[in-house]
Amino acid sequence: MNRHCHKCGWEWSLAGQPGRSESCHQCGADLRVCLNCVSYDPRVAHQCRDRRAEPVGEKHVGNFCEYFELARRNFLVQKTESPREAAAREQFKKLFGD
Repeated sequence: MNRHCHKCGWEWSLAGQPGRSESCHQCGADLRVCLNCVSYDPRVAHQCRDRRAEPVGEKHVGNFCEYFELARRNFLVQKTESPREAAAREQFKKLFGD
C-alpha cells in the first residue's frame, strides 16, 4: 500500500501531505484532490465520508479541505470506457459515417 496520484499512479514518497499547489511529477494532475483522499467514497453523500468537510464540486481539482489525508492504497488502472459505451460509440460513428 502506498500513496500515489489518482490519475497515473506516480508514487508520492515525501513525508507529510501534498500542498494545495502540488502536482504529480509524471502527469501534472493536482495531488490535493478528493480523489486522492482517504475520505473519498463515491457511494456516500457528496462522495465524502468526513461529515465535517465542506462539499466539493470538482473532485479532481485541488482544494483547501482541512481534513484531507492522502490515501494509502494500491493503484488500480481505471477503465475509462465500458464495453457497452464502446459499442454505442461505434454505432454512433457508423451512423454519421466517421
